[in-house]
Amino acid sequence: MTPKTKVTKPKAPKKAVKKVDLSAQLKDSIVDGMQEKKAKDIVTIDLRTVKNSVADFFVICHADSSTQIDAIARSIEEIVYKQQKEDPLHVEGRSNAEWILVDYSSVVAHIFLHEKRDFYGLERLWADAEIERIASNY
Repeated sequence: MTPKTKVTKPKAPKKAVKKVDLSAQLKDSIVDGMQEKKAKDIVTIDLRTVKNSVADFFVICHADSSTQIDAIARSIEEIVYKQQKEDPLHVEGRSNAEWILVDYSSVVAHIFLHEKRDFYGLERLWADAEIERIASNY
């Protein structure tokens, strides 16, 4: 009897896998939702390099009325679901609509009335993070 030899096919070389940054994609979808309802002064704050940060990104904007704030929050939810198939973990502030927070865990959207945004100053609080202002298309 001859011993059996196992014949294996040579493996195909592995393709280079491009790392997908899901938080960055989610951030971009949130910006799209804000722009859809003409949010003002959209800013993204990259918190990934900030020690003990609560999320990877904050996306901040403001509007002139509570009606527009609510419309922006709903637009974010719709567009993020269409593009990323994700629902927010939590939405807070809808009852008075002066500051609505839409929380996707790794990315948190903040939609303010203008005067509330100035008062709370999230951009000042996270000034050590990379802040990007998004140009408006309108």
